[in-house]
Amino acid sequence: MLRYILIAIVLLLIAASVYVYTADRLMLFNRLVPKDAGSARVAADIAFGDGVRQRLDVYAPTGGQDTARPVIVFIHGGGWRAGDKAGYEFAGRAFASLGFVTVVPNYRLSPEAHFPDFVEDGAAAIRWVRENIAERGGDPDRIVMVGHSAGAHIAALLAMDESWLGGDREAIAGWVGLAGPYDFLPLDTPSTRGAFSRAPDLAATQPINFAGEGDPPALLLHGALDTVVRPRHSSGLAARLEAAGVPVRHIVYDGIGHIRIMTALSRWTRGTPPSLADIEAFAREVS
Repeated sequence: MLRYILIAIVLLLIAASVYVYTADRLMLFNRLVPKDAGSARVAADIAFGDGVRQRLDVYAPTGGQDTARPVIVFIHGGGWRAGDKAGYEFAGRAFASLGFVTVVPNYRLSPEAHFPDFVEDGAAAIRWVRENIAERGGDPDRIVMVGHSAGAHIAALLAMDESWLGGDREAIAGWVGLAGPYDFLPLDTPSTRGAFSRAPDLAATQPINFAGEGDPPALLLHGALDTVVRPRHSSGLAARLEAAGVPVRHIVYDGIGHIRIMTALSRWTRGTPPSLADIEAFAREVS
């Protein structure tokens, strides 16, 4: 009974902060919820570039293993203007408890940064993983990218636009988008204008334009009640990928909004929707 009372208090606190960025609400959530056993943060604030925001954390299962483990790179959301890896320990620990070495990078944010800065940072983080993750028990040839919201946009471009990762793209076994924006022209919100208005070619900012034959498998998850990023983004991209013959799984969760799809990764609020179970099944299948 106490557990359910505490869960209700946490969710009420998150719901009450309606004027705070989603990313900041997730920071609060991360502080309050317990983390998964069988996992640990094994490295913090590792530099993958010269900038203050170009840092990453690594989570891993506790206990040794003779073979290298598959790797999840989790890219946080926040409208390209907010969010921090420190608020996603619950996600890193959840994936690590399932047996994945998990990397959670930061990236540059608007208004100081603009497209393509944050995508370049995502690519640099992947390069770091390729060069260094074996030292921490991960397999650099079996990487699954997972992104929420703006992080899903970054993951989508890295997966589908060949110009970002070059030969390292071959190591991407698959990618997962949670509530991702993939087709948002014209730029009609403060967050999209702040991040993309300086781009010389707006078409190049839209992941849906790069869906094509040979892309890595995708899992697209969305909440039916998401009013921040409408479900049409995932359904539209799924249709493009299917038409190109790319393996794609598209799941829409009834009664779920933009934040709940992410908080469902935590121990206390897990299961509805089954985000973590669906990601785990996909990641094991492709890696």
